[in-house]
This record gives sequence, structure tokens and C-alpha cells, in this order.
Amino acid sequence: CSGFQKKKQRELRQSWARWTACFQGQPITAVRNYFGEKVALYYLWLGWYTYLLIPAAAVGLVVFLYGLAFFNSSPLIKEVCESKAVMCPLCDKRCQVWQLSDTCTYTKLSLLFDNGGTVFFAMFMAVWATLFLEFWKRHRASYVCEWKVSDWNEEEDDLILGIVNNPDAEPKQYKHSYLRSTLVLICVTLMILVIIGLTHALVVFRVMAAVMMAEGSWKLLSDHSNLGSMVLGAFLHYVVITVMTRINRIVARKLCDIEETRSFSATEKSFTVKMFTFQFFTYFSSLFYVAFFLGRINGHPGRYSRIAGKWRLEECHPSGCLTDLFIQMAIIMTLKQTISNVFEFTVPGAELCENCKLRDWFCNYRLDDVNSFSLFNEFLEMVIQFSFTTIFVAAFPLAPLLALINNIIEIRLDAIKMVTLERRIVPKKTNDIGIWTEVLEAIGVMAVIANGLVIGVSSDFIPRIVYHYRYGPCANGSTAADCMAGYINNTLSIAHMADPDIRNEFLPDYKDYRSDGDYSFTPQFWLILAVRFAFVILFEHVVVIFKFVAAWCVPSAPMQVKNVRLLDKFNQLKQENR
Repeated sequence: CSGFQKKKQRELRQSWARWTACFQGQPITAVRNYFGEKVALYYLWLGWYTYLLIPAAAVGLVVFLYGLAFFNSSPLIKEVCESKAVMCPLCDKRCQVWQLSDTCTYTKLSLLFDNGGTVFFAMFMAVWATLFLEFWKRHRASYVCEWKVSDWNEEEDDLILGIVNNPDAEPKQYKHSYLRSTLVLICVTLMILVIIGLTHALVVFRVMAAVMMAEGSWKLLSDHSNLGSMVLGAFLHYVVITVMTRINRIVARKLCDIEETRSFSATEKSFTVKMFTFQFFTYFSSLFYVAFFLGRINGHPGRYSRIAGKWRLEECHPSGCLTDLFIQMAIIMTLKQTISNVFEFTVPGAELCENCKLRDWFCNYRLDDVNSFSLFNEFLEMVIQFSFTTIFVAAFPLAPLLALINNIIEIRLDAIKMVTLERRIVPKKTNDIGIWTEVLEAIGVMAVIANGLVIGVSSDFIPRIVYHYRYGPCANGSTAADCMAGYINNTLSIAHMADPDIRNEFLPDYKDYRSDGDYSFTPQFWLILAVRFAFVILFEHVVVIFKFVAAWCVPSAPMQVKNVRLLDKFNQLKQENR
């Protein structure tokens, strides 16, 4: 290291790469001067994302507290906790009927995030994602203009680097092969099918685990077999994510080799799209199943859906389907952020111990190695977190708060790692975060669709609205009783058990809208289904309109930046015409 570079590094360690600077701003220009524009823009984006998580986390916390305010006073909770309803067994062997009142605690938990405030929060987060991207473009434009890289062209930069390395070299021409593109598309499709197949394997594991727990001798597990299998499934899902991340990386690189892209930047873009696609399906396939299929394809008493004709397909948690989604997201997000941060910091630190006694160890070649994709790993981690923060946020309003806490630590963790534990990354010039902008925009669109479906299909928001205005005590304008009184009993249907001993004693209930005789769907079921679809369509159209209005109202660059670029262009044209 030169003395000048060591001085820059020392300044970064004092002002940026230390834990005591967690709540201070980042010296982005100093980062750019030492690491180059590409690294600086990553930290600029991460800082901006963390800053805008503050209002999202605050609103999410308010929604959570809103549910907490009705923790004990909600008539729905009171009805569940005082219910005398006897429910159908949750499995075939050694499973007994159970009291609906047993789910009192879990019902309280589910109402913390399945309430009227959830709809507002889902809409807020969809618009927030749009405003975040639009304001990020403005924020980026200010620094790009200051660094004089607004007119930087990636293709020209690649050509210049090629000439510098070999003045006699010819530019690598564009090529396209339909055979290679088709082969890559088929391989990507097969890889996605493999990942979805792993989701099916997780479903089978949860079903078998629930049966084994229910048939076990440990009463605590047998009484909560469904919850236990869901928690075990979430932990196994995290293990699958860890393993598949390595496999996805290998496959994505092999597919990029098959494509034979023209330049490194093209390879990087192609690799980013493939790797994110694989990771997205790895993380979210199981969550999509829990959100939209769990408990909806399991059949009914006397005709349950079974795996291999033997094991009953799992049902939603007795307190509601959204509870399962909440448990999955909470476990996966917490494990991902905690364990990844621990390994990210301790592994390079352990490798560094051999050099601790060497003079100027931060310049030593034996520091942790970096490569062209080191920054990609950081971006991928944060974009996956952004997906958790926006997609399915209706089921987990505290996700932005967890992301905010993680990012405050993540910024300093990455800074310390990059300044003191790793070799200095090769500086590269750029004026944007590249293909990640398009990825974030795609996530914003998926967030609108997913949250609309979660509220309209997965939660009990629509059934409650229908009951309030069509079937409840207030349906005819009466105000004598609470409008939601009797809602829980209204959601239950009577099962005709095959066992004559049980039938003679009582007829247990189960959650569904079916007739008592032939298990056919009731008119109330079809009305709720119609309202669900109508709500999803209305929600998505309203939110999309808000997103377009928000994007239109926020200019992509501040007027001062536009005027500076206009003046620079004007002066350049004057010089050329002299």
C-alpha cells in the first residue's frame, strides 16, 4: 500500500469502519475515493434503504400496537376463549377431538397482524417501495453529478479497458445463438422445477413430522403437533436455503459460461438475473405454498386429501392460516439475518488472526480474498431482505423493523470487513447500481400482487367484512349487540364422523363453510369467494394507480442536478463549435 492509500484507509477506519459510528452518516465521497464508484453506490443505496426503513418500521410498529390494543377486548378473542365448540381431530391415529378454546393464545397472536390496520399497512408498503426507488434515483443523481460520471458509458469503458490491456486487440463483437438461449432457458426452467420439488419435499416432511409428533408419547408435542411440524419445517427450510445457495451459484455460473456473453458487465448482469431468480424461488416457494395453498386443498372430514393415500395433508393452524405464514417468515428472516451476520464477520476475523502481529497487516496479501462477485453477494443479501420486507409484509408487519435493526449493524459490519479484514477490492467506475434497479422494481410489482392475495385470500379480513354486513347482528341495522358477535360459530361446520361411538356422543366441528349433509359449499362460501376476488382486483388496481402517481410526482433527478448537467452540456457544445 502506498502512504497515500494507507492514509485514506486510516481515515475510513476512524470515520466509518467502527461500531461507535453506527448512528452517524456515511462518508460516501471518501468511500468512493478509496474503493471506487461501484462500492460507493452500494453503500449509498444501502444507507438510503436503511434511512427509508424508519417510516416503514414506525408504521409497522403502530399496526402491531393497534392489534395489541385489542389483545384482550376483541369480541372475536372472547368468543374463541369462551367457546364450548369441540373440533375434529387433526390427524387419523391417536388424535383426539380438541376444544376450540385451546387456541385462545394463538388467536390473540394472529389478531396482532390480522386486523383492519393490515390492509392499510400493505397498501402503504406497496407505495413505499415505489417512493423508495424514485427517491433513490434522485439521491443517486446528486452524487453521480458531483462525481462527474453522469455521462459514463459502460460499453465505452469496456472498450477502453480492452485497448489499455492490448492496443492491437479487436473488439469482441455481439453474437446471439438461439440454440444456446434455448438451452439456457430449458436449464433455468428445470432448476426452478427442482427448487419447487424441494418445496413439495418440505410439505411431505411437515405432514410426516405432524403425524409422528401426534402419535408420540410426549404430550406437549402431541397436543401441538401441527405447530411443531411447522416450526421444524421452517428450520429445515433454512437448511435447504443454505445448501441451495451454493448450488444456485454454481448452476448460474455454468449457465453464464454456456451463453458466452460478450463482456464482463454482460456476464455480471446475466449472472445476477439467474442467481436472483433461483434464490427467490428457494426462499419464497415454501412461503407461497403456506400463504395460498395450505389448508385449502386438504379436503374435508370423511374425504381428506392424502399423500400416497396414507398421510393426511396438513391443515392451517387452528387460529388461522396467517399464523403459519407468520411463523415461517419470522423464523427464516431471523435466522438468515443473525447467522449470516455472525459468519460474515467471524470467518474473515478468524483467518486474520495469523496476521495480527504483523506490521501493517491491513496491507498484507494474506487478508481475506475478494473477487469480482464480492459486492454482488452483499447486494443479493440486501435485495432478498428487501423482498421479505415488502412481499408478504401483510403477514409480518414487524419485518421492516427487523430489517432496520439488521441494516444498522450490516452497514458497519460490511464497512469493517471491507476496510480491515479483506483485500482492497479493485475500484470500478459506474453511475448506477445496474440491473439491481430492475430487480427492485420487479419486487415492488410482486409485493402488490402478493399482499393483495394475502389479505384477500389468506387472512380472515374478507370473511369478517362479509359477516359484519351480511350475516351478523348488524346486518339488518340493529345495534343491540356487537356486530361481530357469533362470527366464530358462523365459520364452523358440523362433521359427521365415521366412528359410531363418537357420533352418538357429539358431532365435532371444523373450520369451513360447508353444509351439514353432503359437505357441499354453502352460499356464504361462494359470496365470500366472490368478495375475495373483487377485493384483490380492487386492491391491486388502487395500489398500482397510487404507485404510478407517486412515480410521476417524483422527478428522477433534482432540478439543480438537471441544470448543472444542462450547463455542462451547453459549454461542451460551445467548445466543439469553436
